[in-house]
Amino acid sequence: MMTASARQFVGSQSFAAVTGHHVAQDLFGGESVSPHTELAQWAEAVVVAPATANTLAKAAHGLADDLVSATLLATTAPVLFAPAMHTEMWENAATQRNVVVLQEDGHRIVGPAVGELAGGDVGPGRMTEPDEIVQELERALAGRLSGLRVLVTAGGTREPIDPVRFIGNRSSGKMGWAVATEAAAAGAEVILVSSAGLPAPRGVTLVQVETAKEMAEAVAEVAPTVGAVVMAAAVADFRPVNESATKIRRAAGIPHIDLEATPDILAGLSAMDPRPFLVGFAAEVGSIDGAIEKARSKGVDLIVANDVASVGSGFGSDTNQVALVDPQGRVDQWPLLTKREVARRLCDYLADQLGEHVID
Repeated sequence: MMTASARQFVGSQSFAAVTGHHVAQDLFGGESVSPHTELAQWAEAVVVAPATANTLAKAAHGLADDLVSATLLATTAPVLFAPAMHTEMWENAATQRNVVVLQEDGHRIVGPAVGELAGGDVGPGRMTEPDEIVQELERALAGRLSGLRVLVTAGGTREPIDPVRFIGNRSSGKMGWAVATEAAAAGAEVILVSSAGLPAPRGVTLVQVETAKEMAEAVAEVAPTVGAVVMAAAVADFRPVNESATKIRRAAGIPHIDLEATPDILAGLSAMDPRPFLVGFAAEVGSIDGAIEKARSKGVDLIVANDVASVGSGFGSDTNQVALVDPQGRVDQWPLLTKREVARRLCDYLADQLGEHVID
């Protein structure tokens, strides 16, 4: 398919001659009654290359005013966008919002690369090389985690003080939600145990919980049946010993609240024999020394540490900057990425580590 803008750069007949296939161009006037739905149902995957800022915006907002955008709206096949535009357009807040929306809808973004752009300037915005686009397409279709059951936890637990108050944290659940989404897209059977209010990603089984105890019970039930666990939830370390059955009134004075430790879910998973491949998350402030010690002491295969005080990496953000820490203390620092991209890379790591256990 070609848009009208694309045909200003390369004629449709040129593509027809090179590929030996007819180039679809218009919604109306052809032999097909409904070309966009026919193409959408026929395709096993859709690649948009180059994907302009305009096309990204239309796809993100569900506009369908030409054959390409209408087909994108109608297809249920994997969709891969390869952005290409000037740096200023790529870095514009509107484009970045649209990219996040498309990723949250389950679509893949590859690139853009840094290089020479139209007009002679250099910067991020150059379309990724075709070979790399094909490789990403192969990953989307291959399902690198096919045959693997994965348990993911997400969100911050709430430990009730009384019917209206609780001890909790600022975790939004977005990171765990992204991991569940990407694992499912990679072919895994995914069970998501979550305390967040986010809807279940497509193809994911959701188990809704609220407290650390409820999460521990749900995890204990599912864990023996899975090959990998990704503990992205921010589980409260303490809870009130006694929950008040009625609202604690200000007039009664400052209450005294005794706390006790919540179940250590990660330690319980580590003690299983045999146990699944185990990935823990550690929210740190500044130094990741705590995450390195956690990787050594918790009996896990990997700790994903993120500095929640770092710009763009805090609770509720759509981006994250993480470091992978193994039990030997080795650290692999990743750049600031969208949470979907962090999740995608983490799923690739799981596939590399569990290759012999995953069905190709």
